[in-house]
Amino acid sequence: MSGYTDEHARAGIQSPLPALEIWENQYPGYEIVIVYPEYTSVCPKTGLPDCATVTIKYVPDKTCVELKSLKMYLLAYRNLGIFYENAINRILDDVVAACHPLTATVIGEFTARGGMRSTITAKWPRK
Repeated sequence: MSGYTDEHARAGIQSPLPALEIWENQYPGYEIVIVYPEYTSVCPKTGLPDCATVTIKYVPDKTCVELKSLKMYLLAYRNLGIFYENAINRILDDVVAACHPLTATVIGEFTARGGMRSTITAKWPRK
């Protein structure tokens, strides 16, 4: 892995981001799907922008994520140096920590760069 360091690999995973707020769920047995087509971050090695559509799907238990706080949280990635895989897994971990859903999936569909597109899918509970 020429030129990539352990620092690059861990970049952004522990960076402070805005808190996700929650509200009390009133109904059982449904799925929430949130599509955010304007996700951006930067490559921790090159500093080039990464763009994606991020889809968050979850089945709430006792609480739901408040959407304005989610928007502010996702906007905070804009200047954060973080790899695709780490970003999607971190978003999953932060959503799960905030609202403790029954199940959750986060999908990042990253735009083409250098002729290649990447789709990253992270699921909870983790197997």
